[in-house]
Amino acid sequence: MKINDPASPVSPISPEAPATPAESSLSLVAVLAEATTRLAGAGIDTPRREARLLMAHVLGTDLAGLLARGALDAAEHAAFGAALARRAAHEPMAYITGHAGFWSLDLETSPATLIPRADSETLIEALLVQRPDRAAVRTILDLGTGTGCLLLAALGEYPGAWGVGVDLAPAAAALAARNARRTGLAGRCAMLAADWAAPLQGRFDVVFSNPPYIPRGDLAGLMRDVRDHEPMRALDGGPDGLDAYRHLTFLLPSLLAPGGIAIFEVGIGQDRDMPALARAAGLDIAAIRTDLGGIPRAVLMQRATA
Repeated sequence: MKINDPASPVSPISPEAPATPAESSLSLVAVLAEATTRLAGAGIDTPRREARLLMAHVLGTDLAGLLARGALDAAEHAAFGAALARRAAHEPMAYITGHAGFWSLDLETSPATLIPRADSETLIEALLVQRPDRAAVRTILDLGTGTGCLLLAALGEYPGAWGVGVDLAPAAAALAARNARRTGLAGRCAMLAADWAAPLQGRFDVVFSNPPYIPRGDLAGLMRDVRDHEPMRALDGGPDGLDAYRHLTFLLPSLLAPGGIAIFEVGIGQDRDMPALARAAGLDIAAIRTDLGGIPRAVLMQRATA
């Protein structure tokens, strides 16, 4: 019997099925087993783990806390069924739970922005290698800030720094501002809704950007979780994926302070395109750092030396 066959009996975890008196207390183990089967049938890669994470979210506990629970009441069962239906439709877990971890931070998430990913932590690692003196960075700019993850993580590492995050989408800038308050960093940054650096004056010791970089022809082949749920404007990098880099590299000379450094995230193979773009803007590639998978992910640029 297929889980999603409309002719099949309604699953006990279907959010459409009202609880009867006999169902008012349901075995957590049985519900998790059924949820695992449903997620596996939907093509979720780690169905057992994700079923447990969803259950922990609904119950307001962690994975260890599930061990103390033997049964669900009707309200918990209904809430879990609703969350499970969303994940079976490949809505990202971070949108269902409303938060995601990045570096040392727990950040609010929403469909207004991309979900923070571990690959992007490579940019913070690269900065720490290049600027080990925590007093050496005073000003930070994050272009296309999204959740604010890069800016806020960097501010946490450089306690004397102040920063600006810019995002084209007002909803994204508002989310980043909420994350600044959530992390206790609101007094050290400003989040703006604007077209890249258009409203900015002044220069920065560090300029971050994780811009849209997926070649337009590759968008349809992205995994469903990304393609169907994350904002397309934050993914579409134009015909060859380099549109944003062409624009941003030419902005950098007017944004970098003397001795300043820019750190951009790039997609697979795009590190090979960056030297020419940097040279055209009067910049040098200072370093390229790989992510945990060995893929060049962070490209560091600075003003060209004579």
